[in-house]
Amino acid sequence: MRRFTLCAMALLAAATLTATSMAATFDLPPLNTPASTEHHVGKVVWMDLVTPELGAAEKFYGELFGWRFQIVRAGDTDYVVAVLDGRPVAGMMQKPLATAEHKQAAWLTFIAVRDVDMVKRTALAHRAKLLVDSKTYGGRGRQAILADPEGAVFAIVASSSGDSPDYLASPGEWIWSSLHAKDAGSEAAFYQELFGYDVYDLPTDDGLEHVILSTDDLARASANEHFDKTPSHSHWLNFVRVQDATDLASKAVLLGGKILVQPHPDRHGGMVAVIADPAGAAVGLMEWSDSDTKEEPK
Repeated sequence: MRRFTLCAMALLAAATLTATSMAATFDLPPLNTPASTEHHVGKVVWMDLVTPELGAAEKFYGELFGWRFQIVRAGDTDYVVAVLDGRPVAGMMQKPLATAEHKQAAWLTFIAVRDVDMVKRTALAHRAKLLVDSKTYGGRGRQAILADPEGAVFAIVASSSGDSPDYLASPGEWIWSSLHAKDAGSEAAFYQELFGYDVYDLPTDDGLEHVILSTDDLARASANEHFDKTPSHSHWLNFVRVQDATDLASKAVLLGGKILVQPHPDRHGGMVAVIADPAGAAVGLMEWSDSDTKEEPK
């Protein structure tokens, strides 16, 4: 997959604003409806968007991916759940962003755990930083927000409604998560300590390091060395499965977004692209055929 430069301060803003927005009276809805009895430690199970324009985000993602929205409000906080074919796929929260701080909207990546506090302690012992301490929400479960040793912001969650079963994502659902880092191997080792990943080097011809992170015999994410090593932090990027990445990237521009990485063939054969929504949040587009597999390398 082609590497690109994104400002990780956007993700740091997401973590900070999430902490500010979630007042004591605010409760987050379950991640799975109906609840699941499955648990998949290390699986990326949820995304939350922090954005200054919730209505504009609903319009953009609704028209781009066919998402519909269920509103949850508490006090001054507006939070919506994006739904596709009856399944929750993401959350969105409105929060004004201070222009003087040069921050922008961002998606926050949630990774499943069984014990948030134990994983948090392990992360801190391996040079992570705690951005938002552990908190339990009656609907969602317990979660915390961290920055890894290179600064990539991510969340851990022990879902009270279980983790979603492993099935092939439909178009409009999240299909892949990718960590972009200065030292992909070191970052992979950090996440392996937290989630018990099996780690596999991915052969490439670009001279850069690419690593697959697997659990339950399935590839969960990748860690990729930056093509340009100038960014001060690594960052997570999440991809939505689409049928035509080129068409959706063009449509994103018509809806007020931008193309950050032009559509191009990925190593698995489909096209990928990276776009930004009108408020600047980055999201990947990935074609994925029904015959493609996420089985871990042998």
